[in-house]
Amino acid sequence: MPVTYDLSGKTAVVTGGAKGIGKAIVERLAGSGAKVHVWDLNRGDLNSVTYTKVDVTNPKEIEAAIGTLIAQGARVDILVNDAGYLGRTTPYENHDLSDWHRIIAVNLVGLMQVTQALLPHMQRWGGGRIVNMGSLAGKEGLAKLAAYSAASAGVISFTKAVAREVAETGIRINCVAPGPIDTDMIRDLGADAIKAMINDSPMKRLGTPDEVAHMVAWLCSDASDFNTGAVFDMSGGRARY
Repeated sequence: MPVTYDLSGKTAVVTGGAKGIGKAIVERLAGSGAKVHVWDLNRGDLNSVTYTKVDVTNPKEIEAAIGTLIAQGARVDILVNDAGYLGRTTPYENHDLSDWHRIIAVNLVGLMQVTQALLPHMQRWGGGRIVNMGSLAGKEGLAKLAAYSAASAGVISFTKAVAREVAETGIRINCVAPGPIDTDMIRDLGADAIKAMINDSPMKRLGTPDEVAHMVAWLCSDASDFNTGAVFDMSGGRARY
C-alpha cells in the first residue's frame, strides 16, 4: 500500500529544491497536496511548483522572497531548509579558505538566516513545521570533509536550540540527517568513494532521495506533532548514535 500524507491547503517553502534530495522533497510535498515554492539559484523542471531565484547567503534576497509571498496572501506552513554545498573533499590543512567559508555560509548561516526571517511570521500565523536538512557527517565527523561536518553539526545543535525556544508556539522544528544518498553530489565523489560508503553500510546500499522525502513529509504532517528538536537518521543503520 502506498504511503500518503495529507498536506492539502498547506504552503511550503523548500530551499535548494531544484535537484537531488530537495527535488524529491518538493515532489513528495506537492504530491501530498501542498503548494510548494522553491528557493534556489537554479530553476527546476517541475510544472506544479513555483521557482524563485534566492541565494540563502543573501539576507536581502530572502526578505524579498518572503515579501512576495506575503503580498500574494500566502501563509507559509512548512519550511524545509535543504540548500547545501558539499565543497571539496580534501585534508583540512589543504582546504582553500574561500571554499570552506562558502560551505559554512550555505549549509549553516544560510539556513539560520532563512529560519530567522520566516520564524516571526510563523509565530504570527500560529504554527508551522520546519525541517532542517543536516548530515550524518554532523554526527560522526568525516575525514576530508571537516568544514562540511562542522556545518552539519551546527545544523543539528541549532535545530535543538531553536525548537526549545518555540515549542509552545505550535511550531515544530526537526532535523533529518541523511547518510550517503544516491544523488549526483555523491556520484561525483567517484566509484571508489561510493564503494567505500556501501561497504560501511549495514544495508550495503545507498539510500534514495525518495526515502528521505518520505521522512520529511511525515515530519511536516500532523502525525508528528509531538516531535520537535529531534534528529532523524537516514543512514541504513550506519549511524552509531
